Amino acid sequence: MISLDYFHNKRRNSFARLMRVVVMALLLCGVMPSPVASEVIGTVDTVFHMFSRDDDIVVEAFDDPEVPGITCYLSRARKGGVKGMIGVAEDPSDASIECVQTGPIEIPDDVKSGKRDGKRVFRKGTSLIFKSMQVVRFYDKERETLIYMVYSDRVVEGSPKNSITVVKIK
Repeated sequence: MISLDYFHNKRRNSFARLMRVVVMALLLCGVMPSPVASEVIGTVDTVFHMFSRDDDIVVEAFDDPEVPGITCYLSRARKGGVKGMIGVAEDPSDASIECVQTGPIEIPDDVKSGKRDGKRVFRKGTSLIFKSMQVVRFYDKERETLIYMVYSDRVVEGSPKNSITVVKIK
């Protein structure tokens, strides 16, 4: 005969297992690379740390995944120290962006129509779970330009720090 304690313990073990899966999924979401991969072009040290990685500024490049012929260069601050080495430091919200034409530009119809305005074209996690740096794209039909904006957001609050760049469509 099975006692009531058996069902109570079984339910408790199932809940603990579910919580472990949820925590692991959250950690993987924060650590997994963004859909658009960036290439590190170079770094410059800004703050020296004796026994760990220095604070630095990273310059990365990525191609717009939907508009061929556009490459964006992003410079962003990255926190070092022991927390930075093990991946739990929260990077500052400071960033700058410049996008250039690197080939023939072919704008898809849904971008031209404005349906994709504000669409995220790049995302980089800047803390273990809760903060990310994003690049969004807008199309200015009247001036025939693509506008790219970089900003930082957080689950609870974002940052008003941002930077934009404009690419003229020829």
